[in-house]
Amino acid sequence: MPVFVYMLAAVAVGAMVSAQPAWNAIVARGIGSVFGAAAINTFIGFAVCMVFVPVLGVGRMSVSTLTAVPWWAYLGGVVGALFVTSGVFVAPVTGALVFFVCVVTGQLVGSVIADHYGAFGLEVRPASFGRLAGVGLVVLGAFLVGRG
Repeated sequence: MPVFVYMLAAVAVGAMVSAQPAWNAIVARGIGSVFGAAAINTFIGFAVCMVFVPVLGVGRMSVSTLTAVPWWAYLGGVVGALFVTSGVFVAPVTGALVFFVCVVTGQLVGSVIADHYGAFGLEVRPASFGRLAGVGLVVLGAFLVGRG
C-alpha cells in the first residue's frame, strides 16, 4: 500500500482526535470529574482494542514477552493517560486549536531530539538547519495562534 494512503489515514485520525478533548470534557462535566472522564475514555479505548485482539491476533503476548520489554517502554500508557487527561481540562480553557497546536509543537520538539540522538532505537537523523527551521516555524505558529 502506498505511503500516501497511510498519510491520509493519519490525517483522518488527527481530525477525529481534535474532537476528543471536547467529548471528554462533556463527560467530565456530566460526571463531575476530570480524572473520571479520562478513566472512562481509557477504559473504552481498552475495550475497543480488546475487540481487535482476537480478530487480528494476540501476537506473542505472554508474561515472558511482556517482562522482556524494557520497563520504560510502558511509559507510553502513562503518556496516553496524561494526554487524555490534559485534553479534558486544558482544551476547554484554551480551545481545541491552541491545545493541539501546543501538543503538536511539543511532539515536534521531542521528535527532533529523539531523531537527533536515535533515542529508543530510532535511526539517527541529525537536527539539520531545515528541520530546526521547520520546528521553529511551528513554534512561531503556536505563539501566533495562542495570541488569537
